[in-house]
Amino acid sequence: MNRVPSLSPRRDPSSTGSALAQTPRPAALRRWVLAFCIIRFDLEQGQVVEECFPPDTLTSDQQLVVALSSFPDSMSHHHPRHRSSIYDSIFFFRFPSAGSCDSFVYGYVFNRQRHDERLPRGGEQKSVVILSHFPYTSVFRPLLQILGPLCFDIGRTSLELVASHVAVWPPPTPGCAMDLPIGGAALRAHLPPAPDDPSPARFPPSNPSVAFGLFHEADLFVSFRGLLLHLWTLWELMILGEPLLVFAPTPTQCSEAVSALVSLLAPLICSIDFRPYFTIHDPDFPGVNSLPDDASFPPMVLGVTNLFFLKALRSIPHVVSVGIASPNTSRIPSGAPRSVSTGPIPRPGGTLSVNRFSPSSLFNAVKMRRGGPLTLMTEHREAIWTTYSPITKPDTAILNRLVDAGVSQRIEESMSVVNNEILRRHFLELTTNFLAPFGPYLRAKTPSEASSPFGSPPPLLPFHADEFLSSLAARGPGKFLAKRMRSNWLDLYRRFLGGKNFMPWFQKRRAAAEQEQQRLWRLARKSADIHKLISKMSELEIVDSFNSIEGHLLAEMQVLPRSEAQLEGERRLIPHRNQVQLNCRRGRHLTGGSSTGGGESTLHRSRSQLEAKRRGRRLTGAEFNCRRREEVDTSREPSSTGGGEKRSAPCRSRAQLKAERRGRHLAGAELN
Repeated sequence: MNRVPSLSPRRDPSSTGSALAQTPRPAALRRWVLAFCIIRFDLEQGQVVEECFPPDTLTSDQQLVVALSSFPDSMSHHHPRHRSSIYDSIFFFRFPSAGSCDSFVYGYVFNRQRHDERLPRGGEQKSVVILSHFPYTSVFRPLLQILGPLCFDIGRTSLELVASHVAVWPPPTPGCAMDLPIGGAALRAHLPPAPDDPSPARFPPSNPSVAFGLFHEADLFVSFRGLLLHLWTLWELMILGEPLLVFAPTPTQCSEAVSALVSLLAPLICSIDFRPYFTIHDPDFPGVNSLPDDASFPPMVLGVTNLFFLKALRSIPHVVSVGIASPNTSRIPSGAPRSVSTGPIPRPGGTLSVNRFSPSSLFNAVKMRRGGPLTLMTEHREAIWTTYSPITKPDTAILNRLVDAGVSQRIEESMSVVNNEILRRHFLELTTNFLAPFGPYLRAKTPSEASSPFGSPPPLLPFHADEFLSSLAARGPGKFLAKRMRSNWLDLYRRFLGGKNFMPWFQKRRAAAEQEQQRLWRLARKSADIHKLISKMSELEIVDSFNSIEGHLLAEMQVLPRSEAQLEGERRLIPHRNQVQLNCRRGRHLTGGSSTGGGESTLHRSRSQLEAKRRGRRLTGAEFNCRRREEVDTSREPSSTGGGEKRSAPCRSRAQLKAERRGRHLAGAELN
């Protein structure tokens, strides 16, 4: 599995040559990117938006939020100080879009800190930001690796240069792998599926690199290497939509840990608010900071680096501390304490052993639990503080498969990829089995061979929480979950049904199942053998089937613009309609015309309406009556004396229609 999308030589570099010669179209650019920004930290003004492309894209409030979220809280004291040194970091944040609480803007940041004792305050920093409405870290992280250094070399020109390449990208295709040209290379990325994607996640996946949820490329093993035993607790907290505070020393570790937690839910949709990097300057901070002591904290995941949050957000029930203080330290100390139990202790060149407790680590763990998250004020440790009792047991078989690489940095990175793949496959299987009992309520039904596809599809199986829990308690959770959960496993389902993640996911999946069912029935109608169906129907059933076909055709005409394939399918249905009319006429002659007369007139009226509809207009009431009388007259034997009288009424109606089209109404005398 590739943690970073690969760059391959571009096959047709001439396609972007014309794009560079002209300014990128904002509409084409907006398919992927909202804006490119350069943020500078001014000693007198603070964070300042130096450049923004396209210009005038952001409001003043949005510019302020972006500027304040694009820098670490301070010049990191974890970096060793030299006379002149440069440190680059990549992280991302998100904030609500203007005027919408359900839409968010993601900001992907390339930050450069330059330490120089000769400069005021000992250094300077600047950030390059890509703003987008999409959580595509697999696209924008490698794009920042190109844009960031280029921006520091040539300045604002780099924004227009990269924007011209992004503007010629095809529109995003959720759930698919895409090759996106950039310069002389192609960026290959797997996009996460859309929330309303009707295709369920299948396990095992045919391709491990295919994304089943958000942030599929996030590294679970690196982010939670010191807390591997607590991953199942974190999975339950995320499933239930519990509020969680994630503390890390740097914005990079912070945003990576939050994205890894969100990815644990795949293929479940994360419906609670999550902020990969949250600062005290965020507009939502005053709201969460001013909560009463007896108020419950809103369901959200906050990633922070400022120790002030540990004091300000004491009401948040779950806190997890991740990451290591020094970026040069790639190994976890063997004696690192944990809040509940010690994590894996690495052994060079072997597997990660899971030691439950040792006397020293147990003492430190109890001490940290008593002190709470405020113990991080003196020294950073990887730990978790929560009062929640997990139901899912850690899978020791999975932990024993994880491999420690030893002291070699290159081998350690390779083993990290392997370990991350093991963990990700396990939690994908765990979530898939947890959601499996909801499958019957989200399953589309296809028409049987014995039934007619021209009727209305049956509704999906109705869902009632109490009945679902009763039936689930009777049949059990299944073999996979029974081995990994304790006896109170039903409480997890009960809390999940009342959590924030269930109903949005269930409603979207149910709407997608209904759309899929409509699509399957539409395909069945197009491929149905109308002659075979009619041969088994009575005359009344034939008339009802035709009326149903007519209703489906009219419904298709009223939907959004249709493709050529849909139009061709409707054209193929027209001969079948004529065959239905012919069979009805034959039945009328066989029965003497008494029983099918009403059905024949219905068919005539429907034919007139369909012909008028194909000509692009609807019949008015008067014109409809004229056509109906004409069709009734032509179907009978008109006499030589009464034919003119029967046609006088349609003539008068036609005169009224002509007068109305000329914009006036006939007076009573003129009408007579």
